Amino acid sequence: GSSLLTGPEGLMAKERENLKRLKCLRRYRQRYGVEALLHRQLKERRMLATDGAAQQAHTTRSSQRCLAFVDDVRCSNQSLPMTRHCLMHICQDTNQTLFKPCQGSEEVPCNKPVPVSLSEDPCCPLHLRLPPQMYVPEQVLAVPEELEAAPTDLYLSAAELQPTESLPLEFSD
Repeated sequence: GSSLLTGPEGLMAKERENLKRLKCLRRYRQRYGVEALLHRQLKERRMLATDGAAQQAHTTRSSQRCLAFVDDVRCSNQSLPMTRHCLMHICQDTNQTLFKPCQGSEEVPCNKPVPVSLSEDPCCPLHLRLPPQMYVPEQVLAVPEELEAAPTDLYLSAAELQPTESLPLEFSD
C-alpha cells in the first residue's frame, strides 16, 4: 500500500491531507536522536542480561529442589517458580508474601499453606467458615384439630354445584 501513496501527482487535496496524516501516524512512536541511541543500548543490555539468566535458569531449573528439611531429610519436591521452597514448605520462606498458614480451628490445628486473598484470615477448604444461611425455609403451620374434624354438611357436593336450569348459549361469528 505504501508504493501507491508515494506520488502526490494526481491526488486531490483531501487525499494529500490523508496521506500526510498516515505518514505521521506511522512515525508516531518512533524514537529519534539521543532517545533512540539510549533505547537501543538499553535493549542490548537487557538482551545480554536475559540471555545469560535464561541459559542459567534452563540448566538449573530442572534440578531445583525445595530447601526445606523434614526430620533431617531434605524435601524432594520441586520448588515453586522464582522461589526456593515447594508448595508445602513455602511458609518457611520469610520473604514471601503470597501464602499464609491456615489457622485451623481450636480442635484441629492446621498449618497448610493457603494463598492470601482479600480476607484477613485465609483458610484451607477444610476450615473455611461459610457465611450464614440467607434463605430461611418457611415453617409449616400446624392445623388445629378442631378444623380437621369439621362437619361435612358445610360443604356442597358436586351434584349441588350443577346448574338447575339450562340457559341457552348463543354464539356469534
